[in-house]
Amino acid sequence: MAFSPENRKGTLSGILFVAIFAAGATYIAGLGPVKALGLSPLVIGIVMGIFYANTLHNQTPVEWHSGITFSGKKILRFAIVVYGFRITFQEIMAVGMDGFLVSLIMLSSTLIFGSWIGTKIFKMEKDTSILTAAGGAVCGAAAVLATEPVLKAEEYKTAVAVSMVVLFGTISMFLYPVLYTTIIEHASGFLHMTAREFGIYVGGTIHEVAQVVAVPASVPGSPKEMADAAVIVKMTRVIMIAPMLIILGLYLAWDARRAGGEHSGKTKLVIPWFAVYFILVAGFNSFHFIPENIVHVINEIDTFLLTMAMTALGMGTIFAKFKGLGLAPVYTALSMFVWLVVGGFIITKVIVEVL
Repeated sequence: MAFSPENRKGTLSGILFVAIFAAGATYIAGLGPVKALGLSPLVIGIVMGIFYANTLHNQTPVEWHSGITFSGKKILRFAIVVYGFRITFQEIMAVGMDGFLVSLIMLSSTLIFGSWIGTKIFKMEKDTSILTAAGGAVCGAAAVLATEPVLKAEEYKTAVAVSMVVLFGTISMFLYPVLYTTIIEHASGFLHMTAREFGIYVGGTIHEVAQVVAVPASVPGSPKEMADAAVIVKMTRVIMIAPMLIILGLYLAWDARRAGGEHSGKTKLVIPWFAVYFILVAGFNSFHFIPENIVHVINEIDTFLLTMAMTALGMGTIFAKFKGLGLAPVYTALSMFVWLVVGGFIITKVIVEVL
């Protein structure tokens, strides 16, 4: 159905409404105390969106809903593509084979383990389990956002996954510096890590990019190689989101065919093309055709677009839909957290020592 002028006006009004919320979230995230906690505008945006959804949602003109949906779907996909400007292939090459293997093993094992334990042990439905696992496996809220279109999941499921990522990612941000300064730095034998090894461990296991940046900064006198290793390994995990989503799309199509029996031939394969475009953008960025200051501006705009998408998803999250979930998401996210902290330490040590 073609958009009438009235429909276009309503859609634009809805997009502007979301943008105003996102601007507020960006401002709040930049305030000293909030910034010190490492909370990104994305997290602030979804909290504001959820608050609105459960208080003033019925006061919004119906015509605006299409703009809110547009922000949570179309703008989201575009923002994930532009996210590729944060990465270059040279950075991934610089981290070495050990950092790459830690990223690959932790991403795949966390995604599989989180999805399995959520559905089989804690009896969550599949979408919420996969979204929660994706957030822990790759890059927190941004990974949850990127996975949602592949699953075609409802907004409240995305909100559940994001809230778990925020909870345990924040705990990680405070826990890791304490572990390093009290145990790892002064230990001998297997429990000891060099600054570079600890950086790989941090980048390979902590949820959000901002949290990864915050950990080395919270270690008194930490050398630059710790922060460099942490960020590069983390960005290696980020770029792996593209192949992960493509494989996930293939798996979902196969699973639907398997479950569909005689109608399996009608199952449509969903390829997340925005993930392919994300890799192409990262490849383009690797040639450094665009000046660094311009890339910085692009990344700032992209963060705002991601904040809009997260805010829009929050606006579709009504608490009444959470009934029946219980503590299963918490138990699932906690299990992944333990795996990331303990299993990630062991895997990092073994791979670094072998290579």
